[in-house]
Amino acid sequence: MALEWYIVRVLTNSEDRVRDNLDRRIKADGLEGRMPQVLVPVEKVTEINNGKKRVVSRKLYPGYLLLQADLGDWEGADRPGKPEDQAVWFALHETQGFGDFVGGQKPPVPMTPDEVDGILGRIAETADSPRMAVNIKRGDVVRIKEGPFEGFDGTVEGVVDGKGLLRISVIIFGRSTSVEIEHWQVEPV
Repeated sequence: MALEWYIVRVLTNSEDRVRDNLDRRIKADGLEGRMPQVLVPVEKVTEINNGKKRVVSRKLYPGYLLLQADLGDWEGADRPGKPEDQAVWFALHETQGFGDFVGGQKPPVPMTPDEVDGILGRIAETADSPRMAVNIKRGDVVRIKEGPFEGFDGTVEGVVDGKGLLRISVIIFGRSTSVEIEHWQVEPV
């Protein structure tokens, strides 16, 4: 069997701890070749709070890890047959915080290459250029708190996610006018 990617359930908010425990267990058991990568999928996001810009990491899938592993050949419905394959299986299941493989089937079903490429691509994409965190969506009513339209209320027509801009419909002199404003210049009403 070859290296495949799997999704593993863990306790939410303990993904990093479980990954560290698993990494230690893999090294202690000498299984680095059978399980080379354990990832907590995160994306980098730029947030603006009180006028200050900062980059934070957000988990893409809270409560889950990505595991690249060679789980070996399965003899029966319960567990792998060969002792070296059982060593991998026991290292995983004896690690504190490890849940189970997504899908609940035995043998576990690996992710498709498209799924893996999508997740790893999103991680790599935001590592180079973090995306803007915009917590406002189309249809929300907002109040503009800065700029030439300060104090006006409007409806969000669209979100330009990559730039953090909002297209807002504002009533000026009795007519609806579309304006583009930075997302941090507005607040929900």
